[in-house]
Amino acid sequence: MNDYMSILIAAGVFAGLGLLAGALLAAASKIFEVKKDEREDHIVAVLPGANCGGCGRSGCAALAADIVAGKAAPSSCTVGGAAVAKQIGEIMGVETEIPMRMRAQVMCSGTSELAKKKYVYAGARDCIAAEKMGGGDKLCANGCIGLGTCVATCKFGAISVIEGVAVVDYKKCEGCGACTYACPKHIIKLIPYDSTHWVGCMSVEKGATVNKQCAVGCIACRKCEKNCPSEAIKVVNSLASIDYTKCTGCGKCVDNCPRKIIWSSSRQNGELVIVRLPEENLQSLS
Repeated sequence: MNDYMSILIAAGVFAGLGLLAGALLAAASKIFEVKKDEREDHIVAVLPGANCGGCGRSGCAALAADIVAGKAAPSSCTVGGAAVAKQIGEIMGVETEIPMRMRAQVMCSGTSELAKKKYVYAGARDCIAAEKMGGGDKLCANGCIGLGTCVATCKFGAISVIEGVAVVDYKKCEGCGACTYACPKHIIKLIPYDSTHWVGCMSVEKGATVNKQCAVGCIACRKCEKNCPSEAIKVVNSLASIDYTKCTGCGKCVDNCPRKIIWSSSRQNGELVIVRLPEENLQSLS
């Protein structure tokens, strides 16, 4: 009987301690509870829910929390665009600057046939893995590796790899910027959606070196810079780039580039498309 009573007493004590601990935890959770701002839920309901990471956060909920905390602007969601920015501004009770629509652009023209290789890569089909092997298989240190890490990253199916170079489908691109973070070469840039021209090369080598690496690499001849009437294109450290706040889309840079790596786009049937691309590739984008 004594042993039986001892067991009952021990069980009772443990049960009592359990109840006490539970009560203390419940009380602590109430006392130290961090009140969630209800605006977070309202903002999450407005956001697209793509969780693409283009805003630099882990997802829409994280962005909503940062907006409420004042760590992010109401216009931070590029996927949502002007409509979402306006709604978030109304939730936050502030005036919101309407964001410019952007698109991703791959600044490389070095296809498998045009860019020379330094070795044959047979590893994982991932640009980040290949980049660790001497910067990838192309001689150009800033050439597209073409293994599709950006393709896998894009939540909207807007990128494909054609002839060893990533290509953006403008009709699908939401301008989230996730691909710009994913690219180990950092050669995918966000530019204004309606931009008519871009430089399809990011090499920073001298012309003589570029000629040995790629048939279409920029040789920094500055003909584009010299012939631009609005001074919108400059060559700095052997790299040509366009200032889109100045570019008028006249096309003189395209006409004067001896390497033909300043590309142009136009609208066809209301859709923005690349116009200086082989017909078979253009069809694959439609």
